[in-house]
Amino acid sequence: MSAAVDLQGARALVTGGAGTIGSHVVDQLVQAGAAEVVVLDNLVRGRVANLERALAEGPGVVRLVEGDIRDVRTVHELTRGKDVVFHLAALRITQCAEEPRLALESLVDGTFTVLEAAVEHGVRKVVASSSASVYGMAEQFPTTERHHPYNNDTFYGAAKAFNEGMLRSFHAMNGLDYVALRYFNVYGPRMDVHGVYTEVLIRWMERIAAGQPPLIQGDGLQTMDFVHVEDIARANLLAAQADVTDEVFNIAAGEETSLLDLAGHLLAAMDSHLVPEHGPARKVNSVVRRLADVTAAREQLGWQSRITMDEGLRGLVSWWQAEQVAAP
Repeated sequence: MSAAVDLQGARALVTGGAGTIGSHVVDQLVQAGAAEVVVLDNLVRGRVANLERALAEGPGVVRLVEGDIRDVRTVHELTRGKDVVFHLAALRITQCAEEPRLALESLVDGTFTVLEAAVEHGVRKVVASSSASVYGMAEQFPTTERHHPYNNDTFYGAAKAFNEGMLRSFHAMNGLDYVALRYFNVYGPRMDVHGVYTEVLIRWMERIAAGQPPLIQGDGLQTMDFVHVEDIARANLLAAQADVTDEVFNIAAGEETSLLDLAGHLLAAMDSHLVPEHGPARKVNSVVRRLADVTAAREQLGWQSRITMDEGLRGLVSWWQAEQVAAP
């Protein structure tokens, strides 16, 4: 049987679907003609406002259930009758370091529940969110999916690596079709503005808007491989539609950008002439270089990033400025 899922008329469950990435997946599922999209989100990081567009464009299609993937009964109830599950619910890497037991219960036990329910209720495919964190500090660049995971020293990365192992074992034991996507450095509209563990770009925009230079933790020479949230959402849909199973793909631009360069791009996007300042390096996740090989995603999923950094950052700034105007 084909592992491809036709999203036209499909019934989908999106865990973490009110979050940054999840809400964009929901948007694109509505546009793809899905018949039913159920969002399960505890609204700790996710926001109802992130789903406004999908709820408006897909009346009667999208339904938000406020709940937690640790709730076994709820997960099973919502999985019943679904064709595909997009599993995006997670904690941020910094919160995992501070609350490892919560991270274990959410990222590991919660994922087990999602996969268990998928098997029991005959879900055709699971598209799961993994992370470049599984690599830790990679030894080869560009880094392919075959790179070992033994340099990771974060709890978040360990949980994601275990999740990938669970997916493989559920496929071997039960024939569960899945694709896992290793996101590199995500950015774009609907980033977490209000949380304790929010992204550096949000903090930088706050400083620049206040006339203060962006603060870089460390020397700024560490590099990342940035990928826009809309491109990531598109990768999720392509992974569901592809006749591919039991595979993991890097999802990134395949371009190396230093934090110093990123600050420069953001300053330009905000029409600012400030100069970045430097502070102490982060204690969590000391990886100093990221650069993905995205050949496999291009060849097997037909995916590659489309949104350039300058285009993406200007869109992020516009969204963030609108959020500030709308804030009470």
